[in-house]
Amino acid sequence: AARRGRPLHLVHAVDTDGRAFHLSAASVEQVRRAGSELLEETAAAITAEHPELHLTTEFSRSDPVTALHRAAGLHSTIVVGNRGLGGFNSLMLGSVSLRTAAGAMTPLIVVRGVEDGAEAGVVLAAVRDELDLGCARYAAREAELRKVSLRLLHVWNALQSVGNVVSMLDNIEEIADGYVERLKAIAEEIRGEYPGLTVHADAEKSISVAGVLVEASHHAGLLVMGGRRSPGYIGPSLGHITHSLVHHAHCPVLLFPRHGQELRRKS
Repeated sequence: AARRGRPLHLVHAVDTDGRAFHLSAASVEQVRRAGSELLEETAAAITAEHPELHLTTEFSRSDPVTALHRAAGLHSTIVVGNRGLGGFNSLMLGSVSLRTAAGAMTPLIVVRGVEDGAEAGVVLAAVRDELDLGCARYAAREAELRKVSLRLLHVWNALQSVGNVVSMLDNIEEIADGYVERLKAIAEEIRGEYPGLTVHADAEKSISVAGVLVEASHHAGLLVMGGRRSPGYIGPSLGHITHSLVHHAHCPVLLFPRHGQELRRKS
């Protein structure tokens, strides 16, 4: 928020409304007092470090996911941590953060990997096709704000579908050239819009797209990618590559909503 010159809104949600029948009035008051104290202490710590920041707080009686989505509205960026309750802080994303990410309609950042000594010298953007131009633009703005370079990375899997492996292998060079050309077109668009930004564009082939991106996140201060939804599920869900990255990336992950673009493409 300080880097962007934007206000920061802290939310603490306890879901006392959803558990009203199971909590006494004294318990609700105890939860409210503890939450208010937590917000005050957190706000004081942030203000001490960033006195210029406009800071507000919100204590919500709704469930955390609903509270975060409502507070973000249509134009804010949600920031969540990666701490789960199962004792695997360095590996897994907590259920609240995961559900918030899956249903987010605005950009969302999962803050993780800071203990791993991730380098801050580049913003990494995962690019699949032309529909990721918006994601690349967002990554470019982040790179400009951080005064670092931008790396656009496309990873394609030749064995992505068992049913068409043979036909793909017959014209694999043509397929690879197509991916590279789409990546180059996005890179040129970004260079034209951000002439002062250093932009690198790389295409790699691997049987594990997520594996390549996780490894690349070792050398990035931020990974930006489209928050795609997996088909075939009831309700909001994350694509399997996105799911892997928010669990295992070595730097913060910024998910840029892409589902609206995909719906327009299908209609």
